[in-house]
Amino acid sequence: MKLKKIVSAMLVGTMLISMTACGSSNNTNGGAANNNSTNAGTETADNNTSGEKQKLVIWTLAKDLETFAEKYMEENNNVDIETVVIEPADYVTKVQTALNGGQTEPDIIVGEPQMLEDFYDAGYFEDLNQAPYNAQDYKDQIVDYVWEVGQDSEGIQRAISYQITPAGIFYRRDIAQDVFGTDDPDEIGKLFKDYATVLDTAQKVKDKGYRCFASDAEMNFFSGDSAWVVDGKLNVDQARYDYMDLCVDLYQNDLTAYANQWSTPWYQAMAGEVPILSADIQNYADDSVNVWDATEFAEATADMDKTQVFAYGLPAWGVLTLRDNVGDTSGKWGVCSGPAYGMSGGTFIGISSQSERKDAAWDFIKFCTLNEDTANWWIEKSEGDTVSLKSVLEQHKDDENPVYGNEKLYAFWLKQAEGIDYSKVTRYDKAIGDAWGNAITAVKTGEKSKEDAVNEFYDVVQSTYPEIEIDR
Repeated sequence: MKLKKIVSAMLVGTMLISMTACGSSNNTNGGAANNNSTNAGTETADNNTSGEKQKLVIWTLAKDLETFAEKYMEENNNVDIETVVIEPADYVTKVQTALNGGQTEPDIIVGEPQMLEDFYDAGYFEDLNQAPYNAQDYKDQIVDYVWEVGQDSEGIQRAISYQITPAGIFYRRDIAQDVFGTDDPDEIGKLFKDYATVLDTAQKVKDKGYRCFASDAEMNFFSGDSAWVVDGKLNVDQARYDYMDLCVDLYQNDLTAYANQWSTPWYQAMAGEVPILSADIQNYADDSVNVWDATEFAEATADMDKTQVFAYGLPAWGVLTLRDNVGDTSGKWGVCSGPAYGMSGGTFIGISSQSERKDAAWDFIKFCTLNEDTANWWIEKSEGDTVSLKSVLEQHKDDENPVYGNEKLYAFWLKQAEGIDYSKVTRYDKAIGDAWGNAITAVKTGEKSKEDAVNEFYDVVQSTYPEIEIDR
């Protein structure tokens, strides 16, 4: 997908990669920060006159950094970057083992938001506020919540991301017209303004022969509008129970296609018609249908009733997910706001505190995060990823995305990002969120009563985090 530029003279790109780091280095060029980001990220590499290639080692969760590294080496042929992409399930352990063991490689490490607090406390990321990095000089250039995510509890900058990841509702414009007589994002957004309205919307969509969602978890990215832990105490507010009730109603009232998130039918529903599965298949009680193998899935579901799916709840990176899966529905999609501000993911990068190549690492980080030429390239290369440099989002505010009916997505995502309160994100979120999800599953499938499921949730949290105060 090529982005259609409306104001060509204003189209300059940029993108941000997390940065964390600092400290002494064996190189004489510190690559000091400055306020002109246009050509940031070339100093160290260009000044290496030893005749030998400078090596950098990156450990990452995201394959994006492989692409950035290739671009950097094209422009800096005296640098050799080894990029190691590690599975999320193994990443934290590998970083802990390497850095606790005193390894000087990797030079650059990354983290997702829920990982970062523990990484900061462990001293894995260097202080970027000190010279020669002076990262604070860039504060006003980066979307506020992203900058905040990159700070430790003392306000020291340790990481930055090249992207923003606010959540939105991705919806089919043609289905919206058929059911509601409009595909305008502002009007469709009203259909998802709160959980009660979402349930009503889902019923109306079903009455017209569609399903509102592929799965019953599509509002998950909007369910965290409060912190799970506040002042050391577990916080389960009414919105969490409302979200549980929504998931149960969607499941028990047959308002979805019963496709689990990230499974084959979940992706296939982006392109059009999919079979309506049973609750037993979604819950894996019936294992006659392989929902992970596309060929086996198609054969096993050939005789099932079919439907088309109206909407997905995803962060901004959902643009890339749909890009790869919409098929013939390309151009029929739109994006609108959900029932709350939400966000998820984002790759935050920085320099390992034990790296012996910190100046070179900083140069690479600047190239990825503060160089407008790089960002221009990344916006085209990624076909729609949303960068975190404010100036570039402003420059691209009139870009029209043809997959989404020529909607101006950069302006939309920036507006959503402005509503994110990162103080609601804690180091406990994944484990507690997973436990709450298990409680929801137990209720919706009838395995447990709501009271019993919630009590078990409390038990899990108490055993996992005994330091958290729980008021049942």
